[in-house]
Amino acid sequence: MTGDRGAPDGDNSPAPRPATVVYEVNLDVEAGVIDAYLVWLQAHVAEIRALPGFTGAEVFEVVDPVASAGRVALCVQYRLQDATALERYLRDHAPRLRADGETRFGGRFNASRRVLASLACGGHDRRHSASEPVP
Repeated sequence: MTGDRGAPDGDNSPAPRPATVVYEVNLDVEAGVIDAYLVWLQAHVAEIRALPGFTGAEVFEVVDPVASAGRVALCVQYRLQDATALERYLRDHAPRLRADGETRFGGRFNASRRVLASLACGGHDRRHSASEPVP
């Protein structure tokens, strides 16, 4: 006999893990403040990484597309355990941390953000059942 998801009764397979979330912050910084900004950014990223639910972070310089003249483009990708950890960060910590950057560098940088969720790549697309071929 099978359970409601088609798995044999007594199947001890682990429950699916929550999807890893990547919180990406893209920064466009005036070249004249980039050295001070990078010093601040290093401490800022370390503070965020220490918060519950964060599992890592990387800072990149964006090389393509090329930043506008007099600007430096950066991308910070934070890894989180799951969407709940991101929601907690956005609710409890983001306003204070964003305000710190605005206080120090207001008007000298722009930030845009996006959220990425990992897809299972175990041979099938999560939008299709395991028995259907992936297009």
